[in-house]
Amino acid sequence: MYYLYLALCENNSIYTGVTNNLNRRLTEHRTRSGGWHTKLYPAIKFLHTEKFQTKQEAIRREKQLKGWTRAKKEALIKGDLKLLKKL
Repeated sequence: MYYLYLALCENNSIYTGVTNNLNRRLTEHRTRSGGWHTKLYPAIKFLHTEKFQTKQEAIRREKQLKGWTRAKKEALIKGDLKLLKKL
């Protein structure tokens, strides 16, 4: 099982990533041993997660979300499908 996640970082940015272990990955981000962005601005918590059967599916979704604006990501986090479609 693989997970796409959106994490809130210390500088209020939203980090997008993929993992097969959410607990381990959050610990890595909090201790600055995760991605380069979270070495500078550690993650505080996950805002949104999605589950996928394969790593390829999760990465495909990650690439999609990385192309989104912050407003669109926030609409996804809130579950506001109407706003999400508008953006």
